[in-house]
Amino acid sequence: MSQPVRIPADVDREDRVIGPLTARQLLILTVTGIVLYGTYTVTRAFIPLAVFLVIAIPIGVTAAFLALGQRDGISLDRLVLAALSQRMNPQHQVAAPEGVRPAPEWIEQTASTTSSSASAISPAALRLPAEGITDTGVIDLGKDGAAAVAVCSTINFGLRTPAEQEALVTSFGRYLHSLTAPVQVLVRAERLDLSGQIAELREQAGGLPHPALERAAREHAEYLDQLGRATDLLRRQVLLIVREPLRTSSPTDGLGGASPLAALSARRRAAKQAASIDDAARRAAEARLVRRLGEAVELLSTSGIVVTPLDAGQATAVLAAACNPDSLIPPNSDLAGSDEVITTAPDESWNDTAFGRTTFATEDALGAAEPGWEDDEDPDDYDDVARRDRR
Repeated sequence: MSQPVRIPADVDREDRVIGPLTARQLLILTVTGIVLYGTYTVTRAFIPLAVFLVIAIPIGVTAAFLALGQRDGISLDRLVLAALSQRMNPQHQVAAPEGVRPAPEWIEQTASTTSSSASAISPAALRLPAEGITDTGVIDLGKDGAAAVAVCSTINFGLRTPAEQEALVTSFGRYLHSLTAPVQVLVRAERLDLSGQIAELREQAGGLPHPALERAAREHAEYLDQLGRATDLLRRQVLLIVREPLRTSSPTDGLGGASPLAALSARRRAAKQAASIDDAARRAAEARLVRRLGEAVELLSTSGIVVTPLDAGQATAVLAAACNPDSLIPPNSDLAGSDEVITTAPDESWNDTAFGRTTFATEDALGAAEPGWEDDEDPDDYDDVARRDRR
């Protein structure tokens, strides 16, 4: 009788080479030690040991801190490399397939007045893996294939009984065993804006049938307003991303790897297929994505997880939020594009006041030019209108 084997949940954990050290950590510490020892060997003839230790100890401590430290599950050396890469790359990137144009003068003037270090804005081309989104919500990844995004509901696993938890794990494992292509489960957090809900509560509070309900609605709206001003509200969204290549996988041998014949002709076949990618291959990839999303909806429904594929507008909003995660404006597919003219409805009260003042000034100027205007109107009336307008 076979015995159950417990599999570690941390499948992304790096392999340990010596003790608790991974190959990456061991490489950083070894290189740092060799460099420090070589420097000491070269300079010990004319630099005292105490002076060398004053310089070498901070360097060694920094290397150990970078190799062994972590933040949010990411090693510090990778965070430092990411920070350097972000600093060296252009800070302003725009989606301009037709070519990058220089920034307008008013943008550079605004940036120079608002920033402590006035520097010219030099935008660069934004390179994204996604090249477009179809009407059905499929993301075109170019030569890398296509992808589809679906949003998943959540379940409260901790409140279930042990039997229910085991059933949920079994159901989710059944879906994992059915996978034959890459799948990503992304849990993302974004800022939550409650201004719409607060305004709706205050607007509909007066129409409630009982004064106690109206008071409760207004108090709840005030509580949400104070909560939004006191803390940064976040909401979590679980996304299921499935990806399909434009070309099917090559034949495999008995061990799951590529067959020798396929390995020998892989480069030639890849060059030919890269040149002959057509709409038929892309439509086939989209069909496979639809089928895989249908399987996910069916298999995860037994766990109580509702999988809803995103349409073109929703997928666009998700990609826009991923490119600018700290934006105060909620992502919306109805936002104007970079080449569209932004218009707004005129404010009637502003127009009345503005046009009224303009008319009054025009009439005053005409009265000064035409003889007999002062005889028809009393100048004191104009003073009264001006005083009322100032108030």
